[in-house]
Amino acid sequence: MATVENKKGGRSAAAPVVPHFTPEERAARGRAARVETPRSSHAGFELAADRDPVAILEAQAPSRVAELVPVRYGRMLVSPFTFYRGAAAVMAHDLAPTPRVGLNAQLCGDAHLANFGGYASPERRLVFDLNDFDETLPGPFEWDVKRLAASFEIAGRDRNFKTKERTAAVLAAVGAYRKWMQKLATTSNLDVWYAQLDAEALERNLRDRNAGRQAAAVAQGAAKAQTKDSLKAFAKLTHEVDGEPRIVSDPPLIVPASELAAEIGMTTEQIEAPIHHLFREYRHTLQADRRHLLEEFRWVDLARKVVGVGSVGTRCWIVLLLGRDGDDPLFLQVKEAQASVLEPYLGKSPYSNHGERVVVGQRLMQATSDIFLGWISSGAETSLIDGVPRDFYVRQLWDWKTSADLDTIEPVGLELYGEVCGALLARAHARSGDRIAIASYLGKGDTFDRALVEFARAYADQNERDHAALRDAAKAGRIEVREGL
Repeated sequence: MATVENKKGGRSAAAPVVPHFTPEERAARGRAARVETPRSSHAGFELAADRDPVAILEAQAPSRVAELVPVRYGRMLVSPFTFYRGAAAVMAHDLAPTPRVGLNAQLCGDAHLANFGGYASPERRLVFDLNDFDETLPGPFEWDVKRLAASFEIAGRDRNFKTKERTAAVLAAVGAYRKWMQKLATTSNLDVWYAQLDAEALERNLRDRNAGRQAAAVAQGAAKAQTKDSLKAFAKLTHEVDGEPRIVSDPPLIVPASELAAEIGMTTEQIEAPIHHLFREYRHTLQADRRHLLEEFRWVDLARKVVGVGSVGTRCWIVLLLGRDGDDPLFLQVKEAQASVLEPYLGKSPYSNHGERVVVGQRLMQATSDIFLGWISSGAETSLIDGVPRDFYVRQLWDWKTSADLDTIEPVGLELYGEVCGALLARAHARSGDRIAIASYLGKGDTFDRALVEFARAYADQNERDHAALRDAAKAGRIEVREGL
């Protein structure tokens, strides 16, 4: 490898040469992959005889807050669908031995339908995209598509939809992925990078298809989302104490730092001092202009907060800051980033900081990202409370967040939502993967789509058995469960 002279006069390795192939060569690579991994081969999967889904979940528990692990199990036990949402590690284990196409992209790692939604772009437009990247890692593009397909089958069962209605939704999601990858394969690199879906375009597309009811729901959701910001969080999550706003206590879901400090015999100041140091380090992961903006806010309060389903038990904090006055709040979420559940099967991340892994993956897959997205790494001397070094990433808590109402969605709505999710996943993969090769592999027919319908049905059956196994483990006392939170 060639070397170059650095600024200090030393010698360092040059950046690796990036190969560039013609569109024809890339398409040929995709067609060749069909021989090694036929598209129909994606229909099935085989599980080891000694596979234990509960053990896979239990293996994640030691790194989490012990008192919150029963809450995680409780949320997963609500239904097979909530179990699936929390079982990314189980599915990663199950996908590992399946046939691989050999065409990689940056994966979400947990691309189920509830991990798509709307949020505010830096230009203050409501955009729709993937919005959860805790498990992101480069890997086989089909793993994300399979997790997405199975989620539509499972969500349809949760709503008691008929078989043909669930099939239509899965076909819509996978078909949209394939068709959009075909379109993106003929699109310029810059146009792929700039492509995004905002609320106005989504509403307009639905009305053009005579889906007026769904278009109205998008418009209503967009209007509601624009009220879900730091001001709303400020009104809901704080109260006044001695003239200063403080985050409310609602244990175990929200526990202020002052209460956590008292539990372990420390003062609030002893906890906040190292946290202030970490916050200063986080600022350096932001662009200079955004760092300047953040520095105009002052620190006010901190609390631990429970979020999500699969994430429950990982350490998540919310930080309250104030700007020009008491009516200018900013809530940031500081969320722990552990090793991706994909790493045991795809190799370790090249990033030593898992917060950075999440941020890099998010920026690579999303069309546009939170202006305050950054990361933190705490050493033992600056760790949050327990003295164990941990990685975190930071983003705004609420910034026009919205998602589909999966509790009330109707069959036609689930099918249309499948088209949206499939298209967004294709665009996300096209930014990092070889979109021409992937499009060539998938082809213009529906062979891949039909195979994933079979996969989704079979995996939904397995998911129900896994959910029952977790329920049996709870009844037998193998795991402790706290429900209703």
